[in-house]
Amino acid sequence: MRVLPNGGRAALVEVDDLDAVIGLHASLRAAALPGVLELVPGARTLLVTFDPAVTSADALAPELTRPRPEPAEALAGPRAPLVEIPTVYRGADLAEVAALTGLPVAEVVARHVAAEYTVAFCGFSPGFGYLTGGDPLLRVPRQDTPRTRVPAGAVAIADAFTGVYPRELPGGWRLIGRTSLPMWDLDRDPPAVLVPGTRVRFIEVPA
Repeated sequence: MRVLPNGGRAALVEVDDLDAVIGLHASLRAAALPGVLELVPGARTLLVTFDPAVTSADALAPELTRPRPEPAEALAGPRAPLVEIPTVYRGADLAEVAALTGLPVAEVVARHVAAEYTVAFCGFSPGFGYLTGGDPLLRVPRQDTPRTRVPAGAVAIADAFTGVYPRELPGGWRLIGRTSLPMWDLDRDPPAVLVPGTRVRFIEVPA
């Protein structure tokens, strides 16, 4: 683990993997350290912004680098908000995902619905959350050739993640469904439905 000053108002914590990010993010969120303004997780980093009138990167370093609980233990603390996403499972790649996994389409859907996910971090586009916690049997690679247009609300999987496209975008994830729940709305506070740490469940609804 390394703590790197990032200007005079932030520190970037580099860790080994996503599990370490999740554990660090959850425990720091619960700790509410004086002067810390925002925690921005990534795949292997956590950006900690702070008020320089209250603290500094050097002052925060001992707290940021001390041993942390495993992610499951950290997330078992105060319960994060739960977002339920109504989903019609008729994605363009659903049959292909079934073929790749060797599962019937109905079981692919059942396994995706059964899991509880956590927003590990956000990126790619405003409102796009990288959700972890899915069934390992549903891990499939990205498409060899990305689509130039994926519709807003598309529910998709790739590798160990599930995501929901917040608007029409290019993308190479495999589409298994769609939702009418807007992922990003500037008139909402916060604009994003899926923020790091949020728990997520997908609810199957009829077309």
